[in-house]
Amino acid sequence: MIDKHVNNPKSPKFYIKKYLDSQKSELKNKIVLDIPAGNGVTTEILLENGVKVEPFDLFPEYFMLKNIECKRADIVDKIPVVDNYADMLICQEGIEHLSDQLKTFKEFNRVIKTNGKLLITTPSYSNLASKFSYLLFESETSKQMPPNEIDDIWMSDKTVINEIYHGHIFLIGLQKLRTLAKLTGFKIIETRYIRLSKGSLVLFPFFYPLIFISSYLRYFKNLSKHKEIPKSYKKDVYKEQLKLNINPKNLLNKHIFVIFEKEKELKNVDFRNEIMVKPFDKIM
Repeated sequence: MIDKHVNNPKSPKFYIKKYLDSQKSELKNKIVLDIPAGNGVTTEILLENGVKVEPFDLFPEYFMLKNIECKRADIVDKIPVVDNYADMLICQEGIEHLSDQLKTFKEFNRVIKTNGKLLITTPSYSNLASKFSYLLFESETSKQMPPNEIDDIWMSDKTVINEIYHGHIFLIGLQKLRTLAKLTGFKIIETRYIRLSKGSLVLFPFFYPLIFISSYLRYFKNLSKHKEIPKSYKKDVYKEQLKLNINPKNLLNKHIFVIFEKEKELKNVDFRNEIMVKPFDKIM
């Protein structure tokens, strides 16, 4: 392996490998996009498993594998493949670097086949330690400053491309990931546990009762609103959010690992409700 971290249980790469190995027979000869491909470790795993993998990255110069080309691509702009091309797309430790995450999800929808899978891993903004750090200083951890122009310009080479690879400026939690996915035709089919956040474990006994009670109160309060909307529909939406919010696994997990499935083409996604959406002349 080109990256020893695939054997390190503290690294998301370890869990990505574990998952991909468990899907080896299902993925054989399937098309999988690895973007951002980074140094190529996930591409290497997929190649060894008999997958037709295509790696892309904003900075392919960082890619280490010699027997396959990593093509340059800006996810937010466009992935250079045709519509409904891939059976799976892996975005490992990438979404937190992207400025327009809604547009990114739309691009994921374009390139993934219906019923295809989208794998995302990202540092968790949903665990208790991260929430507490954000409360104190809007930072990712207790040891860091908030995102800034010193610490979060990670990579740039004007001789190659004018784009900048930013740090964790655009960190995202499970609730927002779920909403972006829904708005772009995806649904969560699984959230996987990676490893324990020790800081979250310390905070858990103090904050979990408050989170649990507050979450349920908010759930029932919102069920009573918008009586013109069928209660069964509200229950489906709010209950999914409730479960994410009170799940101890999500509150203690140091990293997010979510597996989505593409339900619909983007053109068929429309959650606008005529009862709820006000015309412009009523807003002014």
